Amino acid sequence: MRADMLTSILNELNGTSADIEASAVISTDGLMMAALLPASMDEDRVGAMSAAMLSLGDRTAKELARGTLEQVLIKGDKGYVVMTGAGNEAVLTVLAKPNAKLGLIFLDVKRAVENIAKMI
Repeated sequence: MRADMLTSILNELNGTSADIEASAVISTDGLMMAALLPASMDEDRVGAMSAAMLSLGDRTAKELARGTLEQVLIKGDKGYVVMTGAGNEAVLTVLAKPNAKLGLIFLDVKRAVENIAKMI
């Protein structure tokens, strides 16, 4: 039931922007809770990498006196990966196109994270 509700949040998020190619909600220990990913992507691998990156980002933010981690942004030549904490128990990972308008995506992600955090 919760997975269905999380999937509906992801559907709504992916529908807000043509620039968002995929999204997933992952527990902080790397388990996939809900995902809208291309068939070619391994859910377990995405989950493990997201949890690891968010943990490393959190530690880096603290060590370098940047405060509480809000998100991890990765830019590659084929697009962006945005990882944002959703409450204390989950991470929202979003894949976006290389020409994406990040400001709009950040707004949509923030809204989705608030909804996810209420559910978890």
